Amino acid sequence: MRHGQGPGDSSGDDGKRHAPEQDPGVTPGAPAADVPGAPGTPDAPGVLGAPGPPSAGAGEGAGETARPPGEDARIPQGPGDLAQGPPPVARPAGKRPRFAKPLTTASLVGWTGLSVVLPGAAHLRAGHRRTGYALLGVFAALLVAAAVVAFVVLPGNVGFLTRDSTLTSAVALAGAGALAWFLIVLSSYISLRPRRLSGRGQIVSGVAIGLLCVGVMSPFALVANTVLTAKNTANAIFQSSTDNPAVVPVKHEDPWNGRDRVNFLLVGGDGAGNRDGIRTDSMTVASVQVSTGNTVMFSLPRNLQHVRFPPDGTLGRQFPNGFMRELPNGGLLNEVWQYGEEHPEVVQGKDGQRGPRALMEAIGYTLNLRIDYYALINMFGFAHLVDAIGGLKIRVDRDVPWGGLYGTAGTIRAGYRTLSGEEALWYGRSRVGSDDFSRMSRQRCVIGAFAQQATPSVVLTNFVKIANVAKKMAKTDIPRELLDPLTELALKVKNARITSLQFVPPEFYSGSPDWRKIRAATVRALRQSERPARRAQAAGVTASPGVSGATASPTGGDGTPTATPSTTRPTPHRTAPQTPRETPTQNGATAKSLSEICGF
Repeated sequence: MRHGQGPGDSSGDDGKRHAPEQDPGVTPGAPAADVPGAPGTPDAPGVLGAPGPPSAGAGEGAGETARPPGEDARIPQGPGDLAQGPPPVARPAGKRPRFAKPLTTASLVGWTGLSVVLPGAAHLRAGHRRTGYALLGVFAALLVAAAVVAFVVLPGNVGFLTRDSTLTSAVALAGAGALAWFLIVLSSYISLRPRRLSGRGQIVSGVAIGLLCVGVMSPFALVANTVLTAKNTANAIFQSSTDNPAVVPVKHEDPWNGRDRVNFLLVGGDGAGNRDGIRTDSMTVASVQVSTGNTVMFSLPRNLQHVRFPPDGTLGRQFPNGFMRELPNGGLLNEVWQYGEEHPEVVQGKDGQRGPRALMEAIGYTLNLRIDYYALINMFGFAHLVDAIGGLKIRVDRDVPWGGLYGTAGTIRAGYRTLSGEEALWYGRSRVGSDDFSRMSRQRCVIGAFAQQATPSVVLTNFVKIANVAKKMAKTDIPRELLDPLTELALKVKNARITSLQFVPPEFYSGSPDWRKIRAATVRALRQSERPARRAQAAGVTASPGVSGATASPTGGDGTPTATPSTTRPTPHRTAPQTPRETPTQNGATAKSLSEICGF
């Protein structure tokens, strides 16, 4: 043994160190991680839990220095072993692989925000693939279901959205959606392990995610509040048919009871604070054809005198010669509602139901129509409705002063104007420099403009305002069960032809009305509304505005419409076709479209 050779030295007497004895199962030149005792194995020096290398001291060979801890203890086995470089550092047992660089505060918040519109994205980034793909699958299924409802179910069945059960379910779904998205955001944030951030990063990301949770729940809360408002408003305005025995019960399979035409009485009430009861200032009957939505609006003057009632009813027996015929200057149509409310011994029914019933009987007998339902809105409430949809665009034919007897409050200038609620109200009410019949014409245009401009998008945008006004100012006997088919009928009316006929001088004298003439004009207007619109069939032949693109011309002696051919210059080979024109009868004008009358 050489001098200074320790017991653990493996060198021979010849002064050279010998390679350590190889394990029979290890191939020479194998990586260090595969060799027992090499770095990266539990037995290697420098690895946690393994014995360290011996310190330099007595027993070491002369001229040898101790290797620092962690240095490879392997002795090269050949020239190729030296070129392999240092062995790879082995991963401690139980540690998961790292798929990407650690997230910064901004990237962590960004991935969490992405999970709001794409649930599961943050979980995939964090390595939770099963959860991420499951969330993506559920989200895709929800999108498909929403598309089916929007493009398949809704177009042919819009009315079901107004059902009480549908509205209740929508509120519950909105609440469930808010909770689900809150949990998605929270779980996405946790899956990205924000605890690996610095203290400042944890605080910033926590505040950002808290605000994100509030923001993602807000749309669901807004939807729930809007739907709940719609439900409460519908239930407040439209009562069940069981609460009004005068209303025919609604059948789900046949809501209109086999009728091809439904007649609604639209009343504008002048219920000012300084006046007892309600004075019906505007009365219009909308007769709607169920199959097409074509509508005729009959406007009756408020000063129509001595209207009659069905002779077999209590009002007919009370006024056999007409309403208050004994009063030469009394018995106006706008007094019937209040009379019915004040005389329960004549008109049967509960308070609030007698007035509408009396007016419906009077107008129905006058037009020889069955008035099915009525709807009343206070004229001052109408001003708030106009403001709620952003005003009305109306063509003003001439200056209309309003306020007091001399119009000192203001003037609505002629031209195409966007009227505020107050201006639209007084445009339809002002008598300054005009009469009741001019006012009726303006009221008709205001109603028509509101019907055209209150589109579904406008109503939805301002729904809460409209609902709050309508709940306080509107009253109707339309049953709650009829709201579903009524919504679908209203959508038909939006795209259908609307004509109007008002019973005013010089054709109709309100002081001594010709009831047969009024009924004949009513029947004629209804027949014209049911005809399809005619179109010119050849070049050079046009139709003037009218009920259906017709021009008025004289009639036959029996008072029925006649067709007057419109001739054109014939060509050498064929004769130009002739287009018949509808004409009014001798005892009244035909109904005209609102677009022509009001210049919409």
